[in-house]
Amino acid sequence: MIADSFSVSFAPLVPWALVIGLGVLALLVLALGWIRRANGIVWRTAALAVLTLALSNPTLIAERREPREDVVVVAVDRTTSQSIGERADRTDAAVSALEERLSRLPGLRVKQVTVQDGGIGETTEGTRLGTAVREALSDVPEGRVAGVIAVTDGQVHDAERLNGLTDAPLHVLLTGEQGEQDRRLRVVQAPSFGMVGKTVTLTVEVVDPATPQGEQVTLQLSIDGEAGPDLPIPANTRHEIELPIDHAGQTVVELSVEPGPAELTLENNRAVVGVGGVRDRLRVLLVSGAPHAGERTWRDILKSDPSVDLVHFTILRPPEKQDGTPIRELSLIAFPFRELFELKLNEFDLIIFDRYRRRGVLPRLYLKNIADYVRDGGALLEASGPTFAGRLSLARTPLGEVLPVNPTGGVIEQGFKPRVTDIGQRHPVTSALAGANSGPTTEPIWGRWFRQIDGQGLNGNAVMSGVDGRPLLVLDRVGEGRVAHLLSDQIWLWSRGFEGGGPQAEVLRRTAHWLMEEPDLEEDDLRAISSGRTIEIERRTLGDTVPPVRVTGPDGSEVTVDLEVTQPGRARGTLEVERPGLYRLSDGEQDALVAVGALNPVEFADVATTDARLGPLAEASGGSVTWISEAGTPSLRRVSPGRTASGRGWIGLRENGDYVVAGVTLMPALPAALGLALVLGTLVLAWRREGD
Repeated sequence: MIADSFSVSFAPLVPWALVIGLGVLALLVLALGWIRRANGIVWRTAALAVLTLALSNPTLIAERREPREDVVVVAVDRTTSQSIGERADRTDAAVSALEERLSRLPGLRVKQVTVQDGGIGETTEGTRLGTAVREALSDVPEGRVAGVIAVTDGQVHDAERLNGLTDAPLHVLLTGEQGEQDRRLRVVQAPSFGMVGKTVTLTVEVVDPATPQGEQVTLQLSIDGEAGPDLPIPANTRHEIELPIDHAGQTVVELSVEPGPAELTLENNRAVVGVGGVRDRLRVLLVSGAPHAGERTWRDILKSDPSVDLVHFTILRPPEKQDGTPIRELSLIAFPFRELFELKLNEFDLIIFDRYRRRGVLPRLYLKNIADYVRDGGALLEASGPTFAGRLSLARTPLGEVLPVNPTGGVIEQGFKPRVTDIGQRHPVTSALAGANSGPTTEPIWGRWFRQIDGQGLNGNAVMSGVDGRPLLVLDRVGEGRVAHLLSDQIWLWSRGFEGGGPQAEVLRRTAHWLMEEPDLEEDDLRAISSGRTIEIERRTLGDTVPPVRVTGPDGSEVTVDLEVTQPGRARGTLEVERPGLYRLSDGEQDALVAVGALNPVEFADVATTDARLGPLAEASGGSVTWISEAGTPSLRRVSPGRTASGRGWIGLRENGDYVVAGVTLMPALPAALGLALVLGTLVLAWRREGD
């Protein structure tokens, strides 16, 4: 019988307890016989031994074994940092040599895995070599692992995944040069959000082994595409930079540092930070000229917004009451006009005049302050009543210089339905309003108003019209600020549900947020959003035509994208890109920035070849670290478990000797007839010996 292995198994004919009991009893009897030197004791011992063995029923097992191949994993790092210098060529040469040498080793199966950084959308993870090796060995028993060979620059960002994976040796072949130096800009800490009108602190560090600590290097700063001042900062030292947040929405900050004395790549000399600008509680000053039915509409809408901090004053003296009482003595509290309109005027985000007229409460000086406040970036909303058409109108004050409409002196009192104008259908404040007219011949389905102030000398954009197409809601930009003018005091009819009501809350909310420069309500805007490899471009305009957009990639390449008008005032387009980084968009009038992929890829955080990450793991496993640039690709050997797995110019792969049993043959070691014959024979010999 041909077999690879023999073994003996016992299957007792009676319980083991009985076999052991009989054996112990036999030993006692035999011991007594040996002590007395009885005749035939040797043959009696032999007979009892054969009987005990026969009861144990020994079986001979013959196994036919088939050896199983050991598995070696070759992990090849093909991430972006491997393209630096001669690393890619060394990687190709090492992999080719390993493939040729592994093919000559019998009983070995090779699993080669390629590690890539995923490009756009996955660059935040860096080099995931540990994960790739773990996945390759997920279906391989530990007893069949011959070893792991990693061809990499050592910048592995999940090295901990290799810890305890297997007790087979880990061999690391490093593709770079020892002692590499590179300057890199590291963003230590960056806030995700900041309050508009305040500053945020950005902590950066220029890491450069070739530059003495504290030596000044130049940092270039750009905010939303506009170049800022160059900042001298100390090298190899954390430095704090104060950044202003001037607007709501995303503020894109680009930082770059001049090249150092030793560079591997300039990709990590740049960094991009996105800070979301959010407003604190918006401070709104509402001044009502007289109690009226629509006053509560303004108050309720503003108070219902949790982000609004409202200060409201109402002038209670009716115009027809003339009793000679000084106006300053009519208030329950002294009207703080100096505090509001001089000392703390710039603390308000929006000022609303609701049916206000000159009453001697606000001197012309303070009205001029409000006009200057608008020109300097403030926001004003004027909701006009009949008094706007009279001689006490705000249009006859310095405030009239910033209002977009002058009164003709006429007040139109007849029923009409407010309509969205052609330009209003393009403007984000009034576009897509529920129930609005979709064209010049269609009627809106909301209720009527019954009073409109006639105006002339229009500036800005009339987004809603009233009687005979006269301007009803006008939006204008004055200097750095914004003004909205509503030429009626009857929007409250919509809030009361008259004739079905209308979208008063949405109109007033959008108007107020447009005045406070909400990015989503900009009427002339270019923006882009990245989604994976796709850049989605949106252009908002009040014009009839939309120019193409020029997109400049991070490598300086340019491509032109034609936009398609999807609705009045909006056009969209998409662009598929292959490279992560910061893209600049421009159509000649508007500019935008968009970051594709990770803002600061982990893969470029540090590109110097190192054995610090994988070296300790290789040493703990009995493996080795080889610098290909110095020693070349090592030769391969098979080694037994527990033996040294590396030496001068060679690395070893464990020979486990694993196998599967292909067949088993069972044969009784003491057949029953033979056992009976042996027992009877030894007993006869013992009887004859005792008879002598």
